[in-house]
Amino acid sequence: MKITVAAIQLKPLASIEANLDSAAKLLQQAVDRGAQLVVLPENFAYYGQSNIAHIGQLEANPCGPVRQFLAEQAKKLAIWLVAGTLPVADKHAKPYARSYLFNPLGEVMGVYDKIHLFDADVRSGAGQTSYKESNDYLPGQRVAVVPTELATLGLSVCYDLRFAELYRQLADRDAEIIAVPAAFTTVTGRDHWQLLLRARAVENQVFVIGANMVDRDHAVRGLWGGSAIIDPWGNVLASVDDQPGVVAVEIDTQAIAATRAKMPVFQHRKL
Repeated sequence: MKITVAAIQLKPLASIEANLDSAAKLLQQAVDRGAQLVVLPENFAYYGQSNIAHIGQLEANPCGPVRQFLAEQAKKLAIWLVAGTLPVADKHAKPYARSYLFNPLGEVMGVYDKIHLFDADVRSGAGQTSYKESNDYLPGQRVAVVPTELATLGLSVCYDLRFAELYRQLADRDAEIIAVPAAFTTVTGRDHWQLLLRARAVENQVFVIGANMVDRDHAVRGLWGGSAIIDPWGNVLASVDDQPGVVAVEIDTQAIAATRAKMPVFQHRKL
């Protein structure tokens, strides 16, 4: 089945309102290019905010400001929307980093809570050297695969990319397209972002959509960008470099079966 998919690349701005306005403009651009499925970056609305616990309580309500914005955008534009991530607290003091999948009616059809939290030291000279997501977030527990009228989607987030076993579980549950909303750092992104996107696509023979935040020259928390769409052979079908923008391309999910027929790694597995 041929469908047009897109990834949105955003730069953090000074206010939530400005972030949402930027996202809305790029979502419209994606639709103008024919996109039926669009992926937003991780934490695109609240990146850099310090009051995560409060935000998590706010967004636990379906009428939370960003949740409502996302539902409205999906409905207005008639798209399937992988809505990056939001802090969502549910019944806990700490929120999850939650990715929602909205259908073209603005309804939530899938939910994924980021399993692997980024607690790492990425020494970068004068820039920020350590991250501790577990100070602010709880880890998710469940793998998420959602059948849709377009394709079967697997959901993941950012640091998950380094854990191949998660992507194998997504593929084993029939995911055809795997979304990767992210806020990959400049230091790690330069060396690993596209490498990992392509590796996850190649080893699982699926399409991968990586939607990243960008701000490479930020003095403390640089973000790499480089959003890309990868095919089951590992080819980069389309990408954007170091500026906010949209990457969109038509894909054919029949390429998955063709690739697996030529290279039947799923039949050859021993472990």
